[in-house]
Amino acid sequence: MIQVSEKAKDKILEIKVTENRSENFHVRVGVKGGGCSGLMYDLAFDEELQPTDKLIEDKGIKLVVDKKSVLYLAGTTLDFSDGLNGKGFHFVNPNASRTCGCGESFSV
Repeated sequence: MIQVSEKAKDKILEIKVTENRSENFHVRVGVKGGGCSGLMYDLAFDEELQPTDKLIEDKGIKLVVDKKSVLYLAGTTLDFSDGLNGKGFHFVNPNASRTCGCGESFSV
């Protein structure tokens, strides 16, 4: 469903240690309306599960996705870039027909 790249996995584990997160720590990913292309990615670190959450695990990383966002994120890879063109998490989404220049919003 959603995959985590090696770089993203390493960064998530680093955050878990530096922020002294509990074993219930997971990455919440989702999609919400907004941005210049219509939909925006949402990423947060969380320790609580909601009744409508779907739990996915890849490379030992727990990802939580709300039911609405699952359709938009199927086949997506969560990656991390630390290069000169920007540092941070980004999504490689095969469902996106158009993305904005900053890569934070998309349309299907």
